[in-house]
Amino acid sequence: MELGFYRFANKEPNKLAIVGPNEELVSRGELLSKANKLTHALRDLGLKKFDTVAVVLPNSVEYFVVYMACLQAGFYLVPINWHLAGPEIAYILEDSEAKAFISSGKNPDMKKACINAVSEINFDKKGCITIDELEGFRHIDDFTKSMPDENPHDRSAGQVMNYTSGTTGKPKGVKRNLVEGDPDDVLSLFAMIFSFYNIQPEDENVHIVGSPLYHTAVIVHSTASLHYGHSVVVMDKFDAEKMLYLIDKYKVTTSHMVPTQFHRLLQVNDSIKKKYDCTSTRAMIHAAAPCPIHTKQEMIDWWGDSIWEYYAATEGGGTVISAKDWSRFPGTVGQAWPGAEIKIIRDDGTEADIDEQGTVYMRLGDTTKFEYKGDKAKTEKERLVIGDSVFFTVGDIGYMNSEDYLFLCDRKIDMIISGGANIYPAEIESVFLMHPKVQDVAVFGIPNEEWGEEIKAVVELNDEEITEEDIKNDLMEFASKNLAKMKHPRSIDLIDKLPRDENGKLFKRKLRDPYWENQDRQV
Repeated sequence: MELGFYRFANKEPNKLAIVGPNEELVSRGELLSKANKLTHALRDLGLKKFDTVAVVLPNSVEYFVVYMACLQAGFYLVPINWHLAGPEIAYILEDSEAKAFISSGKNPDMKKACINAVSEINFDKKGCITIDELEGFRHIDDFTKSMPDENPHDRSAGQVMNYTSGTTGKPKGVKRNLVEGDPDDVLSLFAMIFSFYNIQPEDENVHIVGSPLYHTAVIVHSTASLHYGHSVVVMDKFDAEKMLYLIDKYKVTTSHMVPTQFHRLLQVNDSIKKKYDCTSTRAMIHAAAPCPIHTKQEMIDWWGDSIWEYYAATEGGGTVISAKDWSRFPGTVGQAWPGAEIKIIRDDGTEADIDEQGTVYMRLGDTTKFEYKGDKAKTEKERLVIGDSVFFTVGDIGYMNSEDYLFLCDRKIDMIISGGANIYPAEIESVFLMHPKVQDVAVFGIPNEEWGEEIKAVVELNDEEITEEDIKNDLMEFASKNLAKMKHPRSIDLIDKLPRDENGKLFKRKLRDPYWENQDRQV
């Protein structure tokens, strides 16, 4: 079977491509027509192969229009987090050398940030395009209205260039060389990641997007679905009951999720859960953060063998594991997927033994040979050359068992060193999430003159009626029953809501950094 969205859309234009955030239905032909018009318009603006288009967009049909337009014209598409402030967006626009900026004024903060960004760097107004109303920007319909909707000539595959958030300094674009060839052939080849989860082309598959499309994995899996001939249901933001409703209504088979979303789904009242049929699910894939064992087990008990997991990064990857195999080794993130290789490396650069912790390095063919745009030092720092192979790391700590299953401990930057002992916050967070009154939790190290660091826990509750003193005592007692003494928090703070984005990523630095102001971190 020949794959690729553009082929599918030309052959069967009336088939459903996208269910939008307001449940608007968009056919393959309609999506292709809009994408073609935008490709022609961007070329008419002067963009050529290898040029960059940056976007600040909410989850929307237009996101996919822009993707399909750019990736058939040999452009780099740069998705930008719409939570960023104006100067942060301006930096990425400049650093990526964007020739067009497609954005939205959906909410006041997004509107202000986009306007400020283009003003700060005097971005060419001709390249400022909006999908709604934004002062100084041309509406996308006006931008494309005089353009033909026929397939463009000289088509070539583009790439998505994501910017990593990083732990320090400015974000860096992960830039790979363009792969020469027909966009359908090239992009469907990248979509073969679905084969890892036994997902077949077409086969009445429906993918649901419940996370922001500016995240690497979310846009990869959702666009791969279109290239595989699947339809895609798009949520503007994650809502647990809304997702259950959409899974039931559209017979959803696949998704890309994060453990936080699992946790929130599990907290839905049982009477509400029973209203919705989730038996259509085949591959509800999760990644991005360690998943507590009890959380994953409860999801498997509910959704069965449809729960899959992988480990990778924007830079490449990785590992994959089915629910069945995970049950053999609870807590593992799987074995290296086809063509990939995993190594655990000690601090001295030597390879670790079985069950010995070290830094996780990955290799995946030529994809490992990316560069951080404009930062050769960072590129080289996070690479490791072993023989003829190039490995990279994102700073995770883990180990391999005797059957080559990878287990993650935590991020190196998050590791707490107290009294010379390495303590991993993810383990402590997993225990606290088992407490029935805990909605969310963050654990990190703060300065301690004697021990170097001590453990701080910040907890978001789901019960407002309990007193602060009672819950803190209850949590400390819970910790004493489930954790070694060295892993007990010295203090617990309560917070109304932890700082997470819509995809569940925790901004732990916002909580941790104030304690370390004018202090030297241990890690």
